[in-house]
Amino acid sequence: MLLICLCSFSVFRATAQTELDGIMMTKNNFCTGIVYTHSSWRNYWEGTFKRDNENLGTVSTQMIGAMGNYGVTDKLNILFSIPYVQTNASAGPLKGLKGIQDLSLWVKWMPVDTKLGKGDFSLYGVAGYSFPVSDYVADFLPMSIGLRSKNLSVRAIADYQVGKFFVTGSATYVHRSNIEIDRNSYYTTEMHYTNEVKMPDAASFNFRTGYRSNTFIGEFVLSNWTTLGGFDITKNNMPFPSNEMNATKAGVAFKYTLIPLPGLSLIASSNITIAGRNVGESTDFSGGFFYVFDFKKKNKKSPDPKKI
Repeated sequence: MLLICLCSFSVFRATAQTELDGIMMTKNNFCTGIVYTHSSWRNYWEGTFKRDNENLGTVSTQMIGAMGNYGVTDKLNILFSIPYVQTNASAGPLKGLKGIQDLSLWVKWMPVDTKLGKGDFSLYGVAGYSFPVSDYVADFLPMSIGLRSKNLSVRAIADYQVGKFFVTGSATYVHRSNIEIDRNSYYTTEMHYTNEVKMPDAASFNFRTGYRSNTFIGEFVLSNWTTLGGFDITKNNMPFPSNEMNATKAGVAFKYTLIPLPGLSLIASSNITIAGRNVGESTDFSGGFFYVFDFKKKNKKSPDPKKI
């Protein structure tokens, strides 16, 4: 999963047939591309208390991610993403880290696609799994590039479109495995004489609405990540992987498909953290491109904007 936490990037997905939107790839089409994201924060929430830290200055994260989506059928897609992440602090002694983070895989299924009133209504089910693919350090927040847990997620998505205007909502439950850290004892709200850290599960919600056509998508997005357990950062201490990390974000995203080259799409997005607990008050910017490779026989029909 793309983490919302002090240590790593808080990526806002631009619209490109992702595991969060109401768009499917058609059978035998493969969409792939590259996304760059820059995220930074100076203030953060230590529990519910918002503060800064002169030993950190501004903490920034850069991410270059490769993503893809293959249409097994018109109603069944397989998606992946893998990011390279680099962190930096503008002040103090902490040195940033860099490396490949986690490989994420999803299966996206559309069991319902029907007319409802004046519009089209669709339901989706998404199952995902992510795991670290490099030996990065999790217990060095906020400079770590990830948390090293293996995550299993299930998501339900509902999408309704009338003409070119749409509303999409989704809810996700994330089960996270325990992790191991490079010390044999640590303190949370009590002393633990082990190197194993119990990671709390999490839930996320996503709402998006806007304009969607064959060549242009513009949308407003509101998202929330809530850790189902954990504890607050203790006063003047470093964050810990099993902290409670909650964040609510608001932003916009755009996608434009080039008319002279309809397989190529350009994407851009931006979002800010408007509320949080034990996370940075980050501002994020993303941009990238995607290209659709068509491995089936050419079809002269006009594409359905919900099936790219």
